[in-house]
Order: sequence, then structure tokens, then C-alpha cells
Amino acid sequence: MEPQASRYWNISVPSLLEELATNAEGLSQREAAERGERFGPNTLRLRGERVLALEYLAHFKNPLVLVLLAASAVSALTGEIAGFVIIWTIVLLSVTLDFVQENRAGRAADRLRQTVAVTATVWRDRQRRDVPIAELVPGDVVQLAAGDVVPADCRLLDAKDLFVNQSLLTGESCPVEKHARDMPAAVSELDQAENALFMGTSVITGIGIAVVCRIGTHTAIGGIAESLAAKPPPTAFELGTQRFGMLVMRLTVLMLLFVFLVNAWFRRPLLDSLLFAIALAVGLTPELLPMVVTVTLSRGALRMARKKVIVKQLAAIHNLGSMNILCTDKTGTLTEARIRLERHLGADGRDSPQVLELAFLNSWFETGLKSPLDEAILAHEEVDIRGWHKVDEVPFDFERRRVSVLVDNGQERLLVVKGSPEEILRLSTQYAGDLPASVLTMDEMALARLQALQASLEHEGFRVLGIARRRVSPEQLHAIVNDETELVFVGFAAFLDPPKPSARHALKALAASGVVVKVITGDSELVTRHVCAELGMAVTDVMTVTVRESTA
Repeated sequence: MEPQASRYWNISVPSLLEELATNAEGLSQREAAERGERFGPNTLRLRGERVLALEYLAHFKNPLVLVLLAASAVSALTGEIAGFVIIWTIVLLSVTLDFVQENRAGRAADRLRQTVAVTATVWRDRQRRDVPIAELVPGDVVQLAAGDVVPADCRLLDAKDLFVNQSLLTGESCPVEKHARDMPAAVSELDQAENALFMGTSVITGIGIAVVCRIGTHTAIGGIAESLAAKPPPTAFELGTQRFGMLVMRLTVLMLLFVFLVNAWFRRPLLDSLLFAIALAVGLTPELLPMVVTVTLSRGALRMARKKVIVKQLAAIHNLGSMNILCTDKTGTLTEARIRLERHLGADGRDSPQVLELAFLNSWFETGLKSPLDEAILAHEEVDIRGWHKVDEVPFDFERRRVSVLVDNGQERLLVVKGSPEEILRLSTQYAGDLPASVLTMDEMALARLQALQASLEHEGFRVLGIARRRVSPEQLHAIVNDETELVFVGFAAFLDPPKPSARHALKALAASGVVVKVITGDSELVTRHVCAELGMAVTDVMTVTVRESTA
């Protein structure tokens, strides 16, 4: 058995179970224990355990502190005990204050980590058990439900209405639907695998049973943790203080040599010349500078703590203050993430009850997790859909960018399609006219007019969905993707996610501080431009990137 299954999303379930030397009923406790010894714990590689003594001593590596320690040694050798005590007191106060502040923040972060669930539900010896996540091994069969955190990289064996939040890996907060179907060979990238679950992601709704394929550092998030476990490079502030400390050290040494040589040139006593040069060097050393720096940064950390921000490293405050570019998300950061259905326009550009009714039918009968757009549609409880019942459905996927439901009211059977307006328009050969039963041919002029209406809505800041329908035979019992053709375009559903009032003030403060803000979003360019304009941001350039090809 391989320690970690390769391309587990592309092979059949029987082949995968054979590769992992397991079965759908899970492992025995004895097998799990043997594999645990062989493969190690299911943990991520984090930075080593905190050794307080070493952390404390590390603060003495600062060049300025080293200069002060050298000066204190000279003071002791020359009998200046008072100077020796004063310098050491300053150094100890500075280092201790720095250490205490960072240690307090580290302990707070540790307490936050301890609040995360640390057990998983697995099948062992044909019984369901709760075991520590660290004890999971390849071949374990885990059971997942809403609210659970995925404990390892897994392949689904069975799933029902399973939606997972993968924002930890992708940054996209919209839940992703998962199923247990085999993926075609063309799906070569792990992020496209709809039958795979990733360690650290969370189950939003539904249930699933999955087999553990990769654990620990071999998981998708394990690769990220591996890079984060390396010693971080010094911050700009640390580099600056180190350079300044080295400058002071060089100047001190040069001054010491210069004064000593000049005094020796004039044939003054060598010991007196050396002591005078050392005393001058000590006098040039900025004894209070480390203390001033530490106190200043600590004050900043305390101010941020009052705003519920944990500062783990004091030097990071300077990095934050020297920031000149801020990249931010749009939805939920600049906007309220509270979507409302503001308009439902027919093909003629006027409000249409038919658009609202069909959109409501689609969202009402759509299975699985309701998206924020669906929730906004279903908030219109005045829509009466009594008499309608669902016959079948073609679920949403990100390739088609649409969802279809087959519904019937005893008089007609309709395929109602909702999704990306570009896709809906592409599949439509007709559009609904002004009169209730009128249907017109979708010629180039009509298509251009509808595309202009869509662009106008997006320019006003609306997120837009296209709504279409197709009348089918009353005998048709199933809906398939091929049915989503020759549609009758009905209209647009326009949604608004209003900007946050507080975002305008924050952006204004950033601009006043010389910080350039870059907005990164998956929404359309026109919607993003409108939100930025509402918040007082000047849009000078827009870069559009397709990430599918580069996603690993």
C-alpha cells in the first residue's frame, strides 16, 4: 500500500480502496495502530515548540543590544560599576518588555487554536468512533455532517446534498457542491475534483462518507503549512534596526581606533589612550534607543489590542505602518454581503412578474444549499406557486453556470433555467414579448439590445442572472443538459449588495495615509467599478485574469 494515494480523484472507488488496502467498512483498530506507527501522525508541520528561554535569548541578537553589552563590559573593566548597572538595566528592561508582549500574544493565539475541534468520526471494527484527528491514517473511513471540519484529504464514497466551504484553500466563500461520482480523466487538477474533500475545509450542509487518502504534510493544506513552517525572513523594520546597529558598531570601532591611534601618535600613555577611546565609544552608544523602540511598538500593540487585534510580533506593527499597497476582497469586505433582489426585468426592460415567478420556481425547487442569490429571490414571499410541483432537475455546476428545474402545474410542463446571463442568452433562440403569450425570434438586433440592458444593469452595480424557460411534453419525466437549448429568454433578475458605510471612511483614511488599495474579486468588471465609485475610489486600471489554467 502506498502511504498516500496518488490521483485519488481520478480512479474508481474499488481501485482506490484496493490501493489503500481498505474497504468501505473502514479499518480495524489494530490496522489503524499499525498504520499510525508507519505513516506518523496526521498533523501539519508547524514551527517548533516554543522554548521560552531560547525566545528570550533571541532578543539579545540585535546589533544595538550587542553594542550596549560591549559598552557595559568596558564599563565593568574600567571600574565604572554605575555605568555597567545602568546599561544592563536598560537592556534587560527593553528585552524583557519585548519578550513579554510577544509571549502574551503567542499564548492568546495558542488559546484560539485550542478551540478548534480535534476529533473525527471514523468507522473502526465496524463501529463508529470519535478519535483524535492526529490518529487518522490512510484507509480510514470517516463520516461527515454539517458543521464538521474535514480531517484529512479524502475521496467521497457517498454523499447527499453535501456542500463544503473551501475558502481556506481558495479564498472563495461560496460553498462548493460535492458528490461521489468518478471524475473523468480530463480532470487532472485536484481543485476541479468534485469528489474530493480537503483537510481544514468545513461542511456547510449535507452528509458524506469518505475514505482518507492523504494525511499530514501530504495534504493540500499541508503543502501550505510546509512553506509557512520555514523561518520567516526578517521584516523591513528588523532589517532597518540591524543595519542601524551595524552602522553604530562600525562607527564606534572606527572612532575607537582613530582616537587610540591619534593619542598614540602624540606619544601619550597607551593605557590612558585606550581607556579614553573606549569611554568616548561608550558615550557615543545610544543606550536608550532599544528601550524607546520597544516602548513605542508596545504602545502600538496595546492600541491594536483594544481593537481586538493580536500582535504576535512587535516589529510587524512597523510593517503595517509602512504598507503602501493593500489588496482587499470586495464581497463582505467593501460590501455588506447582504444581497437583495432589487429588480426583475423582462426583455423589454420593464419590471416583469413573470421573471420573478419563474426565478422563484427555480430557486424554490432547486435542491441542496441555497446560494445568497436564491435566498434573495425566496425573500419575495408574495409569489404564489401553489399548484406547481417538481418533476426533475439539472443541478448547477461551474462549467455550465446555470441550474434548471422541470416543473408542472397540471396545465403545462416547463423547464425553467436560471444562471449566467451570457450562457442563458447564448442558449436562447427566442424571447418573451410584451404580451403574456407572445414569443419573438432572437435576432442579432434583439440580442444586442438585451446585452446592452445587461451591461447597463451591471454598470449600475447589479449582479445579474438570466431567466429562461422552455415548454416540454407533459410526458417528459426527466431533464438533462441537452434540454437546455432553444430556450425562450424571459428576462433578468438584478441583485444588489450595497457597500458598507464604514468602508468609505476606511478607504478615505488609507488614501490619506498614502496607501493604494487594490480590489480583488470574482465579480464582473462593471459591478466592481460601480462599488468602487460608490465608495469614492478612483478606478484607474482593471486587470482580468483567468486562473483555471494555473490552479494547482
